[in-house]
Amino acid sequence: MTFQNSQTCINLMRAFAGESQARNRYTLAAKAAREQQYPVLEQVFLFTAQQELTHAEQFFSCLQKHGVTNVEIQGGYPVDPVKDLQALLDTARQNELEEFDPVYPEFARIAASEGYEREAFLFRSIAAIERSHADRFAMFAKLMLEERLFSGEENGAWLCLHCGHIHEGSGAPTHCPVCGAVQGYFIRQSCAPYTCAGGENVCMG
Repeated sequence: MTFQNSQTCINLMRAFAGESQARNRYTLAAKAAREQQYPVLEQVFLFTAQQELTHAEQFFSCLQKHGVTNVEIQGGYPVDPVKDLQALLDTARQNELEEFDPVYPEFARIAASEGYEREAFLFRSIAAIERSHADRFAMFAKLMLEERLFSGEENGAWLCLHCGHIHEGSGAPTHCPVCGAVQGYFIRQSCAPYTCAGGENVCMG
């Protein structure tokens, strides 16, 4: 059996297509978040979109490595409610969980059975990453649902993503006192990019 005729070849193209459309959906979601003055959610979606692009590149490179020039596939992909941020987060979580289990583990099993160990490794590894994506979306969806995206039960530190100002208090200010950015730019400092959190569930307090 040639690679072109393998199920792994088809699964790689399905994965490439899935990661590609996820990247575009998250980019559209980021645009919606920005328009609704939620830059923090915009950054969450863009951060994830970039990782989905990298996943797509990895799957595509496997197809190129085997000299594949064309693969016909059929698939269904979600059409998200672009303006509803809560629904976008919930749908993104569900889609990522589906890739985590059962989709990519099954693709990995098939690849291993067909003797394609590198491809099996990629499917297993990216499945684990998709779980982290799902957890991230779930966290922000829960905060939004509970109306705690910009507030907490105890005093804490809030970082302005626009200028870097750190605000101490039980919630983020309506506007940054330094640069004037709206509240949507604030994130719990423990959840901020490149911040050492130092504990579990630090973003949920």
